[in-house]
Amino acid sequence: MPPRLIGAEIESQLDWMALTDALAEGHRLPQAEIADSLLYRGKDTLLTRSAWIDGLGLAVKPATVFPGNPDRDLPMVNGAVNLFDDSTGQLQAIIDFHLVTRWKTAGDSLLSARLLAPENPQRALVVGAGRVAASMISAYRAAFPGIEVTIWNRTASAATDLADRMRASATDDLRGAVGQADLIATTTMAREPVIQGGWLKPGTHLDLIGAYRPDMREVDDEVLRRARIFVDSRKTTIGHIGEIQIPLDRGVITEADIVADFYDIASGRYVRQSQDQITVAKNGGGAHLDLMTARHIMDVAA
Repeated sequence: MPPRLIGAEIESQLDWMALTDALAEGHRLPQAEIADSLLYRGKDTLLTRSAWIDGLGLAVKPATVFPGNPDRDLPMVNGAVNLFDDSTGQLQAIIDFHLVTRWKTAGDSLLSARLLAPENPQRALVVGAGRVAASMISAYRAAFPGIEVTIWNRTASAATDLADRMRASATDDLRGAVGQADLIATTTMAREPVIQGGWLKPGTHLDLIGAYRPDMREVDDEVLRRARIFVDSRKTTIGHIGEIQIPLDRGVITEADIVADFYDIASGRYVRQSQDQITVAKNGGGAHLDLMTARHIMDVAA
């Protein structure tokens, strides 16, 4: 039987809360075997992510990241998601790359927010104005109905455009917006920190999404000093992503400061301890999450 082709036509049937429930359940299965490879040409990147979860199947997701593509009116990130049967290894489905990535990326951070956000968050700040930013706005609103969303972006006009499309507000005062936010999602391509720890109020939860290379960071050392730190996966963040590895190398934090990852949800460790606590969740977006998301999408399509 030829593999099933699943595209964006299925998106209207997907639901943020159902996806995060599926991700949580996926982490009750045996731990995934995962492998990443990175190839670079200047600022361009080829990232290949693979995962195998016993009982769920296999996924291989090659992704190209070409930062110059927006100047050509092309997507910055492209690729494919290949889903293989767990028993036979046969290719079951080829699923639209952007569909899986959009829902996996925001669903990953939404799961963290559902577990770590302060009670009844009123204000969310989204830093960045691209596709991930738009997805995070939709995801936050699904979990926290009525939340007020503010957008900041280095290019103010992009923040204004996204705010108009998403019925949110835009600001050019990043420090002020950080100081008022209960939830913050960072969705940038920054190499140097954008958010400073001294700006945060007690009780804030941060979902760090954008940094994916060893030389990328979105928050400074003080954020990590002040926060209780969580990651979606130790395997795909420690030693791989600058957001975590750079402060580890500098001795700002230790691996013991990383409280839990998603495999600790079942034991109750992936939780906020107090309303005043600052929490940080680093989204590494490993291939096991692509596998869980792709399998969920295939189930919905069926």
